[in-house]
This record gives sequence, structure tokens and C-alpha cells, in this order.
Amino acid sequence: MRYTLLRHKVIDSTNRFLLEYIPKEDEEMTVAVADYQTGGRGQGGNRWESEDGKNLLFSILVHPRHIAPRRQFILSMAAALAQRDVLATYAPDITLKWPNDVYWRDKKIGGTLIETRMTGGTICDCVIGTGINVNQRSFPGDAPNPVSLLNITGTATDVDTLLETVVGAFCRYYDMTKQDDCAPIRKRYAEALYRRNGLFDYVDRNGRFTAEIVKVEDDGRLVLRRTDGTMSTYAFKEVSFVI
Repeated sequence: MRYTLLRHKVIDSTNRFLLEYIPKEDEEMTVAVADYQTGGRGQGGNRWESEDGKNLLFSILVHPRHIAPRRQFILSMAAALAQRDVLATYAPDITLKWPNDVYWRDKKIGGTLIETRMTGGTICDCVIGTGINVNQRSFPGDAPNPVSLLNITGTATDVDTLLETVVGAFCRYYDMTKQDDCAPIRKRYAEALYRRNGLFDYVDRNGRFTAEIVKVEDDGRLVLRRTDGTMSTYAFKEVSFVI
């Protein structure tokens, strides 16, 4: 799958840039990458901390009109799996913390912010913003559990090479969605989930509880089974992992 690559030394947000970007008529996919973002964002409006030139900060613009809005979480799965697949070639114990954070053991190495626009009940644009901690040694901000590839491996990684391989992996997953071949994506996502086996502690609006992951629904909701056997289903931000 061919794509247009747009590079920036400094930008406020690659997501914002692509949300305002007007692609050429035959431009199926656009990638914007920056050495530094002055207004990089994570989920829920959180700020993404990154030193200039140290990490991989990029966004992908696609036009997934073939995906029904109720099934758009498949794009989140595809983006997260692309990161996980590539990072797993550098280090062991890389998993996906629901909905789309990338973890090494109990630490966060990558995150994704997805923003979509719809027209007439169809997804016309989807911007997938990604930050991966690559060569940053320390994180003085208030992020609770960050880690970089350098922290894990002790070796610096070429950011451009990482970008090329992650985008390539996403292209392969995206092509699968166009062929309506989403079952393998859902299967691989389930197999890659952080804490996919066993009982762990969570917190919802009613307090702390212990449960195990049952599945992730096609619409992205997380299904947990509590120790008393009852099932609870959560949308994003309705439940938190206790780490």
C-alpha cells in the first residue's frame, strides 16, 4: 500500500495537522511524522511527554469508508498490533493494554489517539496518532509508568527505520480490513492483550475489584468476569487497571 510521507521538525500535533490536511484525490493514506510536538496529546486530553528527536511521533490518515462505524475499533486493533509486532522484534514481553496502549511488562512504551470524522453514517476520515518511546533515557514528567526501547534493550534504535516498519505493518493489517478479513486481527489482538490470563485488580466507579478478562467486543468494550462469576462490560475510561 503506497502512502505520502510528510516530515516536520517541530509541529504542535501531527493529529491536528492531518485533521486539517486536504489529501490529493488518489492519496489513500498519509503519514505525518515529527521530531518534536509542542502539543502532543494522549487519550483523554493527556499530554504526551517526549524529548526532541528521541522518540517516534507520527499520525496516519486513512479513509476507511469500508468499515461500519459500529466496528471501527478494528482500526484501533490494527494500529496497536502493528506497533506490538514490530516492537516484539526488539524486546520480549510486549503486550497490548486495552484499548490500545503498548506495554513492556508493567510499563508503557507506546500509546495511540484515534480521531474519526463521519459523513452520512460513514467514516470518511480516521487519524491514528502514535507515540513510541524509543531513545529517551528518563521521563521527568508525571506519567506513571513510562519506559523506552533504550531503557529495555540498552541500545539506541534508528527512529526512521522503526517508522517504516511500523507503518508497513499497519498497511498489512489495513489491507486485511479492506478484504473483510478481520477475524485474524481480532484473534491476534486477544492473544496479545496485557493480563489476558489470570485474575487482576481493577477500579470502576464503584471501587476496586478482582476480575479476569473474558474478551473485547467488536465495538471495543472490555468484558470482565469477577471472582463471584458476574460479568461486567466497560467502555473506554469506565474501568482502570490497577498496576
